[in-house]
Amino acid sequence: MNPFRRAVEARDEQALADLLAEDVVFTSPVAFRPYEGKAITAAILRGVMRVFEDFSYTREISDPGGRDHALVFTATVGGRQVEGCDLLHLDEDGRIDDLTVMVRPLSAAQALAEAMGAQFERISREAAGH
Repeated sequence: MNPFRRAVEARDEQALADLLAEDVVFTSPVAFRPYEGKAITAAILRGVMRVFEDFSYTREISDPGGRDHALVFTATVGGRQVEGCDLLHLDEDGRIDDLTVMVRPLSAAQALAEAMGAQFERISREAAGH
């Protein structure tokens, strides 16, 4: 099992943060610009764990070299069923240096944007270490 999947399913925030490279780039399904850095990415992932309900990975896809992974998931947010995929790229040290999340359908992406928007003040404080 992929270590990222294991950490998410265990809701292990520290293990999840430990998997991130310092210079990780996180591309959100609902924000225009990517977020750069471990602190903000870890804080966003904690926020996502707070808003997703009934989260479950349903499929793992990995390249033969082991540096690219796709983890397909389902969840509920704001009463909407979400289908999505976490796309991971690992650096030379085996840490995640690129994380892109995609979700569908549009109504679920909108519900996610609303739920995460409500979390963003807390996310910003956490990323700043407060």
